[in-house]
Amino acid sequence: MNCDESLFWGQHLMLNCKSGNDNVLNKEAILKFKDELITSINMEQHGEPKIEHFGSGNLAGWTLVQLIKTSNISIHFCDETHDFYADIFSCKRFSVLKVRDMVMKHFAPKQIQEFCLDRGV
Repeated sequence: MNCDESLFWGQHLMLNCKSGNDNVLNKEAILKFKDELITSINMEQHGEPKIEHFGSGNLAGWTLVQLIKTSNISIHFCDETHDFYADIFSCKRFSVLKVRDMVMKHFAPKQIQEFCLDRGV
């Protein structure tokens, strides 16, 4: 749903991705994805990323949080299933297609469920 442009505050993309490749287990691969994603959607990184592997059992996996000049990117990966969940929020519009292309290039999930919202009040 597109909001009245005068009320637009930001674009929020949420991706639920099923059964990615082994890159979901690799810190360096995740960081490379983050760098290429930021470049491809014309964003600017703010500070260093926070990336940690934690959890246990079917909750174990990497989590990446990267501030960008216009908001943030966060992604949660699951080691056991190779599923992952990505959120990109920015007050500057970006290409959902470019995000999807980068996700496919780096992680090749078998399925992507996508939700994109315009945020504003």
